[in-house]
Amino acid sequence: MDRLWTDFVNSDYHDWRGGDRSEDRLGRTEWQQEFLKQWQLKAPIPASPEEERTLRSFRGKLHALATRLSAGNPLLDEDQEWLNSMMEEGKVTRRLHSGDEGLRLSHIPVGTQWQQVMAEVAGDFAITVVEGDGGRIRICDNTDCRWIFYDDTRSRTQKYCDDKMCGNLMKVRRFRAKRKVNQKQK
Repeated sequence: MDRLWTDFVNSDYHDWRGGDRSEDRLGRTEWQQEFLKQWQLKAPIPASPEEERTLRSFRGKLHALATRLSAGNPLLDEDQEWLNSMMEEGKVTRRLHSGDEGLRLSHIPVGTQWQQVMAEVAGDFAITVVEGDGGRIRICDNTDCRWIFYDDTRSRTQKYCDDKMCGNLMKVRRFRAKRKVNQKQK
């Protein structure tokens, strides 16, 4: 399941098939438009060069924090302070909605700047850590991919960001390596 924060962090694309193609999608206008639309956020497009630098720095810190949590390390006091400072930049309006499933409370972002977007991303990450489990944050076992995801499987054993793409690719690689070893032994 995609989450706001994983979608943001994974904007630094690496070719999961092992090619040397990589792309920082954060600076692409098309990516910015699609990201904001998908997550119902607003900010001026394209982001200014200064905003892009700030977004990249934020993404780098969030990636490093997710990586530490995926290794089983706890959330430190300074991590909490940093997340709090990022979330303070975003103001929200709370709205109660009724629907088929009963009442629901939503937080609607008030700001329309990239700082608000970063606050929403930080807030979504904080929700993941508080309501979920930081130990379920994973980095895809395909070393070419580097995708970060949240393992929401019951068994907590998900290794790949996508079983059909990275999972199959790694299965084929293991099979071919094993077959190669077996052929050499004959």
